[in-house]
Amino acid sequence: MLVLELARSEFILRRENVIALGNSGTGKTHAALALGLAACQKGFTVTFTTAAALVHQLMEARDERRLLKLQRDLQAVKLLIIDELGYVPLSPTGAELLFEVFSQRYERGSTVVTSNLPFEDWTSVLHSERLTGALLDRLTHHVHILTMNGDSYRLKQSSGSRRSSASDKRAEQNQATADAVDPNTGEISAS
Repeated sequence: MLVLELARSEFILRRENVIALGNSGTGKTHAALALGLAACQKGFTVTFTTAAALVHQLMEARDERRLLKLQRDLQAVKLLIIDELGYVPLSPTGAELLFEVFSQRYERGSTVVTSNLPFEDWTSVLHSERLTGALLDRLTHHVHILTMNGDSYRLKQSSGSRRSSASDKRAEQNQATADAVDPNTGEISAS
């Protein structure tokens, strides 16, 4: 129900954030993309990136002396979707640059974050309790939290297709065996 409500994109007008937390494969990215698509359909500007890619962009922009422009561009986007926070540890410099993005967007734009880590484990990615606390303070001030735990959809689909593939192979083998048996004599022909 919350995802359907968020798909109305009113949270963007109120400059609220969305955090989707849960195990890998539970639909966090799918839900974030759906919210982004709904926002685009309503005319909002949307940017989607992974946390690792964003940090890479920020560090590259800093090295090329164009960081302020990138930060202004990110601040201007109505909905910024940052996927997979916590999948790849960030360097201390990268974590600080990412914090700056969150800080600059605070109460100015909406941000959707997906993570496989509970909040208490974000320090392992950001390398600083102080930085993590400040980031969470800003990010969770006006927030909708989607808790998405359960079994991985990809794993279910993968094991289902493996089972289906194995049963298809058995059926083919049974058919090949049936085709090789002479129905009159019961002898197996060598082909």
